[in-house]
Amino acid sequence: MSLQLPRLFLFLNILFSISICKAQTYPQLNINMLAHLDPEKDNSGSDNRKYSGCWGWAQTDKNREYAIIGTSRQTYFIDVTNPNTPYIVDSVRSKRAGCTWREIKTYQNFCYVVSDDATPNSFQIIDMQYLPDSVHVAYEGTDYFERSHTLYIDNDKLYCASVTDVKGTAYSTMRVYSLATPTAPLLLRKLEQDIRTSIIGVVHDMFVRHDTIFASCGYKGLKVLKFNTDNTFSLLQSFNGYPYSGYNHSSWQTDDRKTMVFTDEVPASTPAKVIDVSDLNNITVLDTINSHSLATPHNVYIIGNKWCWISSYQDGLYLYDISNPKNTTIYGYFDTHPQHGVNDNFQTSAYRGNWGAYPYLPSKIIIACDMQNGIFILEADGDYKNTVGITENNHPKPLFSLYPSPASSIINLIIPNQQNQNMECVITDIFGKTMFSEKWFIDEPLNKRNIQTGFLSNGIYFLILKNNQKSETRKFVIQH
Repeated sequence: MSLQLPRLFLFLNILFSISICKAQTYPQLNINMLAHLDPEKDNSGSDNRKYSGCWGWAQTDKNREYAIIGTSRQTYFIDVTNPNTPYIVDSVRSKRAGCTWREIKTYQNFCYVVSDDATPNSFQIIDMQYLPDSVHVAYEGTDYFERSHTLYIDNDKLYCASVTDVKGTAYSTMRVYSLATPTAPLLLRKLEQDIRTSIIGVVHDMFVRHDTIFASCGYKGLKVLKFNTDNTFSLLQSFNGYPYSGYNHSSWQTDDRKTMVFTDEVPASTPAKVIDVSDLNNITVLDTINSHSLATPHNVYIIGNKWCWISSYQDGLYLYDISNPKNTTIYGYFDTHPQHGVNDNFQTSAYRGNWGAYPYLPSKIIIACDMQNGIFILEADGDYKNTVGITENNHPKPLFSLYPSPASSIINLIIPNQQNQNMECVITDIFGKTMFSEKWFIDEPLNKRNIQTGFLSNGIYFLILKNNQKSETRKFVIQH
């Protein structure tokens, strides 16, 4: 049975968390915040981390949706059926506090939770069938393993990466378990039984589809493996030495299996790669993408053949349009970590901020975890919502976003997808008088500018941004 906090306390705590978030400005484009929660108080993880991996689960028989959140101390189960007023239903503590890593996946009505922090640690299987009342721990222990860096579930198989047995007695680059009995996984094979560790290096994470495994193997690059019908592994392809290569971290594939996006977490500021995998004998890089030249992409998730979400640490959560994989564009973003400031000083601590997201709930809301700032329930605008799973139309993308409003001494502009463009920025008052004018050359995929507004009197103003093709206007308010 889980350790459950009193419901009244939880409810009041969430109401308080939601209310205080309204005072904070989170820069955004085409993605709106529905709610924000910050229930975890244990910040003893590395670099004051409280949150890590997240996942989601749709309880179809009861028409309910849940966010499942890994924290430094426990795993929270949050009812997000009404995303504007989410509430914690239950939580399950782990043997270890101060966890930096916690990752989660679901199969049927079971939730599988792993951590790669030092002993004492454990593997957990949690039964969710009784939600929204409570969850129940079906298994917790070290019989299967004590630590795993991450996990993936494909059909009825559980893939675990970088697995360590109790007290470090044995290590596996990757293991596969059968979930024919979901509460009693059966070990089918260890990767090192078929492919030498010297070839694979380390399996940091993996994306699996129908037993074809795209394994992110750190400095060994991307390995494409097959888990065969006789429960053995074979190596289909290695992909390394690509432009801007580093520590290959994680990947995801489009539904048509033609395109993948993967990230290289180290060194910091290494861009993500868009690759063609339609022919595994001729994998090619189609594009490299990053929200900002100093930002660091972390985890990636793809919906259909068009939408790609990337958690970009201090730069927050980004949504890319990859329908033309040779020319990807930024569609939207939500900055869960605005404390990096207007000068984007990511290098001081590149690995703070947005860890991961979950965009696969039927309602199309997005769950996002910021390691220091908490849990964000988000919603992308109508273009995204209306095109997921149906015929996709081309809608004009805005030139820029502006925040905050009301403003006092400064306003900030975010200008996506306008690299190598000359632009002009003009501010006028309500009578059309020009108060500010400046010309810029935009040389990055995501350009951030700030304008000092202390000289403006209280009132309403208009900012006009122009390039060679079009002009857009935003209203803002100055209130000293």
